[in-house]
Amino acid sequence: MARRNEHTQEELKEMIIAAAEQIVIEQGFSALTARKIAAKVNYTVGSIYMVFTNMDDLITQLKANVLDAITEEMNQLRHVPPAQYLEEMAKTYLQFSSQNFNRWSMIFEHRLPDGNPVPEWYQYKVEEAFQRVEAQFKSLTPSCSDIQIQRAARAIWGGIHGICALSLSNRLNSLDVYDIEGNMVLLVRNFVIGWINSADR
Repeated sequence: MARRNEHTQEELKEMIIAAAEQIVIEQGFSALTARKIAAKVNYTVGSIYMVFTNMDDLITQLKANVLDAITEEMNQLRHVPPAQYLEEMAKTYLQFSSQNFNRWSMIFEHRLPDGNPVPEWYQYKVEEAFQRVEAQFKSLTPSCSDIQIQRAARAIWGGIHGICALSLSNRLNSLDVYDIEGNMVLLVRNFVIGWINSADR
């Protein structure tokens, strides 16, 4: 039975988010349903839509929480030279994704319905992550244009994410690649060397 008067909307929102995250952690994103969330918080399914527009709204908040957690990990990388920062960033991302696989993979498994734009506040969080990488390339090659810096940041991030996705889904096993972190550092180190060399021409 619903207990709507026992919690404020903000408290209910926090409870729903916590319950949803627990389901994703324990069972994976595909197991997340409004009915399971409602059962965990002991409210009706309709109560979820008192504080969230729909399930996509809730899931976007869950994804934002994951981005915040990744950002917090990145915040620990202070006073590190740019090239070393990029290597440590890659290792940090791999460690986070492996330790929080179900939450991390949810970011890429969930897609908004066609025609539904990504909320600006969420897009800001994504751009904030890229800006951290862009800042390192700007320090490495200050003569490069903003567009060049943006392309470099997205290219290296794509490579880092690709290695994570392949390794965590075990698709690299057939290639006899076991030292995933070592390959991550190799990718970043050679990308940075090539980038600096090309910028000097």
